Amino acid sequence: MSTIVFIFPGQGAQYVGMARDFFEQDARARAMIEAADRIIGAPLSRICFEGPEEELRQTRNTQPAIFLHSMVAARLLTHITPAMVAGHSLGEYSALVVSGALSFEDGLRLVRLRGELMQQAGEHQQGTMAALVGLNPEVTEELCREASAAGIVQPANFNSPGQIVISGSVEGVRKAMELARARGAKMAKELVVSGAFHSPLMEGARQGLKQALDRTEIQDARIPVYTNVTAEPVTKAAAIRDLLYRQLTSPVRWEQTVRNMVRDGATDFIEIGPGKVLQGLVKRTETSVLTSGYDKLADIMKNRGEQ
Repeated sequence: MSTIVFIFPGQGAQYVGMARDFFEQDARARAMIEAADRIIGAPLSRICFEGPEEELRQTRNTQPAIFLHSMVAARLLTHITPAMVAGHSLGEYSALVVSGALSFEDGLRLVRLRGELMQQAGEHQQGTMAALVGLNPEVTEELCREASAAGIVQPANFNSPGQIVISGSVEGVRKAMELARARGAKMAKELVVSGAFHSPLMEGARQGLKQALDRTEIQDARIPVYTNVTAEPVTKAAAIRDLLYRQLTSPVRWEQTVRNMVRDGATDFIEIGPGKVLQGLVKRTETSVLTSGYDKLADIMKNRGEQ
């Protein structure tokens, strides 16, 4: 018997034109997207549909745009019920809405604020990130500790076996890249980002997010949510609030999250939202599971036999 899980993408999955087909062809989707523009008081739909790409790439726009796309697709998937959910960084907020822990409106307000705070933190304390390929987590953590003599650096995303992203100050990350090459990394590539996400350089964003989280109504989740910070399932509202706060400066333990979901019975991973990044990470982590995705309205209609 198959056990379905929903997974939700994070920043980097965006593209100009996202969610436009939903808006043009489905009345429920159109109502959600129009509501989102009203809730945040900004033309989010125009940025999603038309860009320009530079504007969509701004963290304050990217995060609510991806969240909205994922939520619209999830709202139309009423014929599928997941046994567990997870999301990559920003995607954790999408997972929490589907789990019943957060309302769509509160989730949207939180991700808009989170994006603004992270963008400001990146402008205030400039940092960078880099992708390392071919090293295990222990070696990566060790070389980050060694490189910390040059500046702040730590693992940010444990994405899949042999694919880890590091984050921190420019000096710290570049020193870690140098050490990674010396340790035999197949690749050490600096990424084009607007801040050192999931590192101590995001500390400036945490207080503002904490205040917003404290004001937000969070319910116990009806579906277990596997969180980035622990890679384990949670359902209690108090734990969810605390983990969202900690998530900003903690590594995303995605590889372990996927393994733990499989440990707990997951067989079918469905990515909901823009792109296919997570499907690739899941397949590289657990080759035995099935993966699929719902990015376009046509994907959902095909699954329902409505093409």
